[in-house]
Amino acid sequence: MERFEITVIGAGVVGLAVAAHLSSRCSSVLVVEKNTAFGMETSSRNSEVIHAGIYYPRDSLKARLCVEGNRLLYELCAAYGIPHKRVGKLIVALDKSEEEPLEKLCANGRSNGVRELEIIGRERIREMEPHIKAHAAIHSPATGIIDSHSLMNVFLEQAEAYGSIVSFKSEVKEIRREGAGQGYRIGVIDAAGDRFDFVTRCVVNCAGLNCDEVAAMAGFDVERKKYRLNYWKGRYFRVIDRKSAYVNRLVYPLPHSALLGLGIHATVNLAGALRLGPDHIPIERDSVDYSVDSAAAQGFLTAAVTYLPFLEAGDLVPDTAGIRPKLQTENDAFRDFIIQEESAEGFPGFVNLIGIESPGLTASPAIARYVGGLLKL
Repeated sequence: MERFEITVIGAGVVGLAVAAHLSSRCSSVLVVEKNTAFGMETSSRNSEVIHAGIYYPRDSLKARLCVEGNRLLYELCAAYGIPHKRVGKLIVALDKSEEEPLEKLCANGRSNGVRELEIIGRERIREMEPHIKAHAAIHSPATGIIDSHSLMNVFLEQAEAYGSIVSFKSEVKEIRREGAGQGYRIGVIDAAGDRFDFVTRCVVNCAGLNCDEVAAMAGFDVERKKYRLNYWKGRYFRVIDRKSAYVNRLVYPLPHSALLGLGIHATVNLAGALRLGPDHIPIERDSVDYSVDSAAAQGFLTAAVTYLPFLEAGDLVPDTAGIRPKLQTENDAFRDFIIQEESAEGFPGFVNLIGIESPGLTASPAIARYVGGLLKL
C-alpha cells in the first residue's frame, strides 16, 4: 500500500498554501481535492481583498495570522508577479454618533499591529473619494485586492515543484487510525467511482465547507469539540459600468458587533468593476446554491446609498455568491479560527482547520507557517 508523510485534504487557497509550505520541508506530500480543479468553492467566491487585520480581537488567530498574512501576501505578489493592487480602504462613520465606535475600531487595529491607520475627516475623505458620503473614516493604506486564482496557481506550482502530488476528483470517504505510530489509512473515491486506499503519517484537514464532516469521519466528536459549521450565504451585486469609476478604494461601513459580517461594503476589482456585498444569510447545508435573486437589489441599495449617495434604482446587477463556513450562529459572539494539532485527542499528526472563513485568503501563507509549526516542520 502506498504511503505518504503528509496528506492535505482540500485544495482551496489554504490547502494549497499549506501544501506549498510543507512540501518545502517534506518530500512526500499528497493533496486530495474532490472537485475538478483548485479553489472552486469559498476560495473563488469572495471579495478578493487583502485585509489588514483591523477587526479581530487582539491576540486572536484571525488577528495575528491576518496581519502576518498581509505582509507575506504582498511579498509573494512582488516575487511571483501575482496581479494585485494596494488600493487602500475607508471604513466610514456616517455621522457623529459613529465617531466613538470608529475610534475604538481604529485602536483595535493598531493594537493588532496594523500600521499606518489614521482617522480622517470630511475634507480628506472628499479629496480621496469625492463621490462618497461620510462624517469621518479610518484610512487603511495596507488593504488591497488580489487575483485569488493567480495566487492559488502560484501555491500549486510551488507545491508541485517540491514534489507534491495533487489529485483532483478525489473525494475522501474513509479515515481510519492505524496502530500506534502507523498514521492513518485514507480511502478515496475517484471520478470513475474506483476506490484508492493509502497510508499517511500526518493529515491536515483543509476541507473548507466540509471540514467538520472530514473531522467526524476521522472519529472526532464535532459537537463536543464545537467544530460544527454553519453555512452563511453571501451575495454580491455589481454596479453598472458607468458608475464603477465613482469609487477608487474599498469603502466599508462599521462592522456588525459580533463580526457575523462586515456590512454591505463596496469593493473594486483589478478590472475596475465596483461590487456591493456580501450580505450574510444563514442557510441549510442541503440547500446550497449560488444564485442571486435580482429582487434583493433594493436591500443592497438601501444599505449602500447611506455612504454611496450616487446610487439609484437600476444601478445594481446580480453578480455572484459564496458560502462561508462559519462557526458562529446568529446568537454567538466572535468565534476564532480553529487550527489544532490533535495529539491530545489521541490523533497525533492530525491537524484540523475549522471555520476558516474571512480573513482566510489574506491569512493563507501565515496559516501555512502556523501548521508547519504544529507539525514541527
